[in-house]
Amino acid sequence: MTDVQLSAQEVAERSCGSMWARDEASRWLGLKLEEVAPGQATVSLKVEKHHTNGHGICHGGFIFTLADSAFALACNSYNQTVVAQQNSITFIAPARLDDLLVAEAREVCRSGRSGIYDVAVKNQKGELIAAFRGNSRQIKGQHFTQE
Repeated sequence: MTDVQLSAQEVAERSCGSMWARDEASRWLGLKLEEVAPGQATVSLKVEKHHTNGHGICHGGFIFTLADSAFALACNSYNQTVVAQQNSITFIAPARLDDLLVAEAREVCRSGRSGIYDVAVKNQKGELIAAFRGNSRQIKGQHFTQE
């Protein structure tokens, strides 16, 4: 049997693909996985009527969930099981019905079992809707068996 070494990109794609396949909540809400790379992920959401609140704008909880899902994929892209330790979000501008929101997660640093990730949520015009920072913690487990 030959040992086949996966590239960092292949590890990210397999890890995130495995995780996304089991993420019923994100898919049920209408989130779409657009792109992954080591320490990075892009997830989108088309704002529909059921995403709006009493002000007629996108509910902040959905924006947080969008950012959190991108964060989760970015920090799990190394085939290690990673969970959120602490997250915060700053809402900059409202997202409106029919907006296409895109959350781009980027690794700031990873040290030991901890990591810091920033997520920018923008609309289809490139306007910043929210800024999210996530702190991660690696726990036991992997997304797939790597030989």
